[in-house]
Amino acid sequence: MFEQTFKNFQICFRALNERNTFSSGDPITGQISFELTKETKITVITVKLTGKANVHWSTGGGRSGRRHYSARLDFFDFKGVIMQENTATGRTTKLQPGTHVYPFSCQLPQGDFPSSFQGIHGRILYSLTVSISRPWHMSKDFVTELNFVNHIDTNQPVLWAPLSGSNQMTLCCLWCASRPITMTVSVEKKAFVPGETVKIICEFSNGSTRTATPKVRLQQKQVYYTHSKVSKRMFVKHLASLTGEPISAQTSNVHTEIMLTIPSSASLTISNCSILVVEYFIEVSLNACTDLTVLVPIILCDTL
Repeated sequence: MFEQTFKNFQICFRALNERNTFSSGDPITGQISFELTKETKITVITVKLTGKANVHWSTGGGRSGRRHYSARLDFFDFKGVIMQENTATGRTTKLQPGTHVYPFSCQLPQGDFPSSFQGIHGRILYSLTVSISRPWHMSKDFVTELNFVNHIDTNQPVLWAPLSGSNQMTLCCLWCASRPITMTVSVEKKAFVPGETVKIICEFSNGSTRTATPKVRLQQKQVYYTHSKVSKRMFVKHLASLTGEPISAQTSNVHTEIMLTIPSSASLTISNCSILVVEYFIEVSLNACTDLTVLVPIILCDTL
């Protein structure tokens, strides 16, 4: 058995930053180590870098049957050799019992690849796989995931421009109608990083006879597509929320600032993948009228 012969297998690579992330074109250097309990013949040890996306969901059931939808993209598949038998003599390498360490070096290809993501109906995965092949045995794979980030060009003026939206509604009770409830929502910019706090500036006028309480939510929208976008599935996830101070009835020009912190674990915006899209919105609503909302789109990137 492999596990009886190989012990304490480890893949270690040098971190390029404190977040231990990688991006397009980055080098990956490190080493593998393992212990052998007996003399072992090795044919080849390889390292492989892969990047891929896949989605899957299903609908229906019962008599009508269940329909399945899926799609897959392969961004790259690179393979290199860490150690190989002597091809000149054809002899298989014999390793003695004890600890063995082999360095390796490879490089992520250049390209506009989407950031790593794990969602309810799919994922974007980057991995480094080390395979050990022995004569008359199936190869053994050791896989470690890479946290890949796509660097967005933050020099775009549109990312630093203020955003705003407004909405209004009139409450009705039988034949009576109140004065309108209006709100305007603004944020100072469009681009943020996970862990950053967003200042949401709200202007309210409550002409109704009810007290209205504002609520702010950070929404993540995941959209999954089949190829050519023939079918899609959407999922909305609420990541954070806050409740503001109540807006009294028959008041106008109420200024409120709400500070909402983006979770540091939030994934980055994904807009460069044809089968998986991740978007973010700040939603401001009033409990007095559930249909009165303002959505402000933002993006999450790794650095500003």
